[in-house]
Amino acid sequence: MTDILEDLRWRGLIAQSTDEIALRDAVAAGPVTLYCGFDPTAPSLHIGNLVQILTVRRLQLAGHRPLALVGGATGLIGDPKMTGERTLNEPDVVAGWVERIRRQIEPLLDFDGPAAAVMVNNLDWTAPMSAIDFLRDVGKHYRLGTMLAKDTVARRLNSDQGISFTEFSYQILQGMDFLELHRRYGATLQTGGNDQWGNLLSGVELIRKVARSQVHALTTPLITKADGTKFGKTETGTVWLDPELTSPYAFYQFWLNADDADVVGYLKVFTFRTHEEIRALERAVAERPSAREAQRALAGDVTSLVHGDGATASVVAASQALFGRGSLTDVDEPTAAAALAELPSTRGAIGDLVVDLMAASGLVTSKGAARRALADGGAYLNNVKLSDEGTQLRHEDLLHGRWALLRRGKRTLAVVDVSA
Repeated sequence: MTDILEDLRWRGLIAQSTDEIALRDAVAAGPVTLYCGFDPTAPSLHIGNLVQILTVRRLQLAGHRPLALVGGATGLIGDPKMTGERTLNEPDVVAGWVERIRRQIEPLLDFDGPAAAVMVNNLDWTAPMSAIDFLRDVGKHYRLGTMLAKDTVARRLNSDQGISFTEFSYQILQGMDFLELHRRYGATLQTGGNDQWGNLLSGVELIRKVARSQVHALTTPLITKADGTKFGKTETGTVWLDPELTSPYAFYQFWLNADDADVVGYLKVFTFRTHEEIRALERAVAERPSAREAQRALAGDVTSLVHGDGATASVVAASQALFGRGSLTDVDEPTAAAALAELPSTRGAIGDLVVDLMAASGLVTSKGAARRALADGGAYLNNVKLSDEGTQLRHEDLLHGRWALLRRGKRTLAVVDVSA
């Protein structure tokens, strides 16, 4: 079981620990019960949260027992941000998000066997507590000096926005969660992102004072790109785990487009490939970067983890079909919609000249350029080479009664949309 800490370190998943020697001893004597919390401040988790879920999964595979907390109580408040107060969501909205997030976490952990995971909701023990009980039994153990020194709190106090008492109290609620899980389940380890370090210490200190027990906190680094820019953002926004917010196709493409400088680190964090497999892919990046073997392995693994093997097979087939290496008619409509949404597009109608549509879509710079591409044998409609500049768009050309795919050369694509 002690090997798990070495594996986490090799994967770059240890940022801070309260006492790594003591934690190593506890793990060796294990199994330990650990918990990680997720607040429903949005209708879905994103790939930053996935770091935590998969870290918990690694610990579970090593024989340790995870508690996955979805914060029905803390989600009503929200962890303080650096930039200002959160908008408070209605209780019924938060309750709905709790259920959605539970469903996202459950397939990624094992709820059977000796290390079976348990889902918990902090609303269960927070809602029945009166304000007087909260202040007497929990609040009395906190010192304002320590709370004010927390990085986020200090920054907010020095900003124009300040910080409300509500968000200021968040760290107490999270500390109370650790204490409650320590009492109910014997939890002795909390994991989280490094931006949660202060909140994790809140629980460690509260348990030391109330239960006279030593417990542990372990954080993972915040994932960034090699150039220092933020991880997990695209031109269209956050990469969500919910397929309704980020389609499996767009999800797969995000990982497929990973930079060579980032892909090996992502393989370590987001996949369960062995050290030897990852080292082999690292060599492939250095020796055959154009093959993008590491990116394809990464995209396939993570998409299968989150969306299942079937979704991965569909998006791979769609990706291949777009570039003429498969049948476009075999791509189901939701996957086609997601794939084609990523392309430049133009409105069209039955009877339009395809060369005109090539220019209108931006596939070429002008109608003359479209005719030249056609004459050179580099113009395609639904992967069929065009030979007649008088070719018109027909009903039978439409994919799912709506789209036609245009291609210039091997890799330049656009789509025509004839929907009303």
